[in-house]
Amino acid sequence: MDKNFKDFILMLADNNMILGQRLSEWCGHGPVLEQDIALTNIALDLIGEARNYYQYLASIEQKEEDDYPMLRDVIEFRNVLLTEQPNHNWGHTLVRQFLFDCWHYYHLEAMIKSKDATLSAIASKSIKEARYHLAFSGEWTVRLGDGTEESHEKMQTALNDLMPFFDEMFESTAYETSCFQNQFSPDLSVVKQHALAKVTEVIEEATLKLPVNTFIRKGGKTGIHSEYLGHMLSDMQFLQRAYPNSVW
Repeated sequence: MDKNFKDFILMLADNNMILGQRLSEWCGHGPVLEQDIALTNIALDLIGEARNYYQYLASIEQKEEDDYPMLRDVIEFRNVLLTEQPNHNWGHTLVRQFLFDCWHYYHLEAMIKSKDATLSAIASKSIKEARYHLAFSGEWTVRLGDGTEESHEKMQTALNDLMPFFDEMFESTAYETSCFQNQFSPDLSVVKQHALAKVTEVIEEATLKLPVNTFIRKGGKTGIHSEYLGHMLSDMQFLQRAYPNSVW
């Protein structure tokens, strides 16, 4: 398999797997039962999409699906830094989700036209769930941003903290450029136009302010991660590391 193509698929899979894993930490801890269940369902959607990508790679490389999330070390993961950031509070989690959803939805929308039939099919299936995710996180961003003084302050703090991770999703790596040239992946500049327009629209409605002149945090898509990913993987991979070749 071409390494650029493999890294591209891993990036798509790892983004969903790592964010899904992070969201699953809220299970049983949400502010109210309805939102607890909603966020858990989003986590399941993301992990389900990740599985589709891992299964695609496994079928080509004649490996097991679990080899990819459970047997790789930190430097081999291709997820963006945004997805591995800690939950902190409910507002922080929702801002992280909203920023990711703005990339995720419009990236899937463009991926439907991928020359690769399997990637196109995964995008066509996943975009229905991604549309709901974007509506959910966008509505909560408005509700909390334009809510009480405390909720507004927490949302603005979260936006200030997380916006530096936003641009990494749209900065093309060598493998993304290769896949775009081969018509497997979308034009990230076009995806960014749509995503940024949505971010701006919702943030204004939420009476929040986009931070300016932020320092772009990047590296995740090429294996340079924050300390948070290693801690997450130590939990996520424990069973497989302690008892190799275990199966359900």
